Amino acid sequence: MYEPNVVGDWQEYHEHAGLRVRVHRLERAEPPRGRDDAAEGLTYFRLRVTVENRGARHYGIHLEDGQIDVRIGTDGEGAFVDWRNSQFIEGFDVHPLRRATAVLYAAGPEAALSQVDVQIQLRVEEEWADRRLWTGAAGPDDESPGTGAPAAGGAAGLVHQVSNFLRDQSGPGTAG
Repeated sequence: MYEPNVVGDWQEYHEHAGLRVRVHRLERAEPPRGRDDAAEGLTYFRLRVTVENRGARHYGIHLEDGQIDVRIGTDGEGAFVDWRNSQFIEGFDVHPLRRATAVLYAAGPEAALSQVDVQIQLRVEEEWADRRLWTGAAGPDDESPGTGAPAAGGAAGLVHQVSNFLRDQSGPGTAG
């Protein structure tokens, strides 16, 4: 069973020894070059995607605009992605013990930012790696899991929901 990651978790690519990726720093933030007119009335947020090489050889990686999908709210609607303000990884050689980070600016209705899903499909050495999914929150009182602060929202908070889902999916015959 495919299991989503919580924002901040590292995910290893077993087919590329030592290569791993994570979505982190999901937070409300205004874009550096000003708001896009198409985002009028929406709340901006920023996330970072870091690719790290802990292996013995370098990897050529690509993480561009069509390889990151951001969905918000309980219905999983597409967020507005501000391509002009975002920074991608376009054909970069990540050498051993080095990292490369993409910064993505997106926007959506404030009420939908309590659930943000980010799907990444990294391209390594001109081959597509498997897609990976992270889930988090960028709402007004929420802090992203993985930042050291508990997520807001009480017992029904996002971290609690993800934990329950993972426990329920852990195998047949487990009680939830």
